[in-house]
Amino acid sequence: MTVLVQIRDVDPDVRDELKARASKVGMSLNAYLKDVLTQAASAPTRESVISRIEARTERSAVSATGLIRAERDARSSHE
Repeated sequence: MTVLVQIRDVDPDVRDELKARASKVGMSLNAYLKDVLTQAASAPTRESVISRIEARTERSAVSATGLIRAERDARSSHE
């Protein structure tokens, strides 16, 4: 079952730009907006991405600073 979504007070310039984008890809404005909304609803929220990152348990035993120092030391020992 589909539902009707209505957006009021859209700036005419915004509507014209969206209509032009839809036309460029051979779509009606309605079909284009349905795709845009579907993609937006499918994308993870910023909060969920941050939560997944924070939930990761894998950690490096070496810091980035340590890696850079080791690389510099290796280069200087070859000179």
